[in-house]
Amino acid sequence: MDTILVTGGAGFIGSNFVRFWLREEPGRVVNLDKLTYAGNLDSLADVLDDPRHVFVQGDICDGPMVRQLLEEFRPWAIVNFAAESHVDRSIDGPAEFVQTNVVGTFRLLEAARDYWSGLPADEKERFRFLHVSTDEVYGSLGPTGYFTEETPYAPNSPYSASKAAADHFARAYHHTYGLPVLVTNCSNNYGPYQFPEKLIPLMILNAVEGKPLPVYGDGQNIRDWLYVEDHCRALRLVLKKARPGSEYNIGGNCERTNLQVVHAICEIVDRLRPDLPHRPCSQLITFVQDRPGHDRRYAIDASKIRRELRWEPQETFETGLERTVRWYLENTAWVERVTSGKYRRERLGLGRVRSEQRVSQG
Repeated sequence: MDTILVTGGAGFIGSNFVRFWLREEPGRVVNLDKLTYAGNLDSLADVLDDPRHVFVQGDICDGPMVRQLLEEFRPWAIVNFAAESHVDRSIDGPAEFVQTNVVGTFRLLEAARDYWSGLPADEKERFRFLHVSTDEVYGSLGPTGYFTEETPYAPNSPYSASKAAADHFARAYHHTYGLPVLVTNCSNNYGPYQFPEKLIPLMILNAVEGKPLPVYGDGQNIRDWLYVEDHCRALRLVLKKARPGSEYNIGGNCERTNLQVVHAICEIVDRLRPDLPHRPCSQLITFVQDRPGHDRRYAIDASKIRRELRWEPQETFETGLERTVRWYLENTAWVERVTSGKYRRERLGLGRVRSEQRVSQG
């Protein structure tokens, strides 16, 4: 069977990609996920019984287990989403980010190289290793300009430093060993199934519940927002059409300040939930102490993937945000289940300093 191995496929972007791939492609997905706090089988409920979806709980740091999966299922591609991915958590505990993002990617690359080296010539020619990364590796922009594929790396947080290291390993394995690696760097994703520690789902849920909407600093930090299904479409194109060694930046061309995002969420919640006694929700906005090393602006130049692979995002920020708010309002059971563990929408990223403010802005 035509098979791909997806790592981190129970997380936000990974689970959306698994569902997208099963909908668009006839082959099988072997889904490897450690099921940490942000990886949850509830995010895969609609595909768990699909015979083309094989879920395996495991860690990409476990090289022998990964090798066993590769030999058993013989995928033609590996798509690596597995990562610790939250800046605030990386400030509180960077060691986990080094272990998963750096050591884990290295172990995965080693297993992939060993597997790929033993493939027959035609399968070896087809094989791809797609490493999914972030625009945060580039650091912070001033008021103008964009990140391109040639922008020097300048990570400013333990999270982005760990992803930068992983990117470098992926590129090195292509140039040193010939492993057919592809690397993508995306802007901030949003959409269904995102763990509620991130800005957009956190603000949706707090707005509905009448809780404070805490915004870091002056709220003028800028991010380029990308609807998660548009990202999945781009990854599919890269996997099927890009040349080995290629790198692509994937962005939604939707720059917004954090404050603009929160106001947009408030307007949608006000409209969809006119019964809320605390409307307008914008009155819940509060400004709180900024997090350490908070990058001021990210913005992606996605012209290369547009030009070479003919990719265009299908959602505007307005349509994507509307879909996202509606999804969270209609899926309260999912929210309750995934937040029933250790995470309670507390504020992170201040060196474990106690705070009553609940905030996280990825």
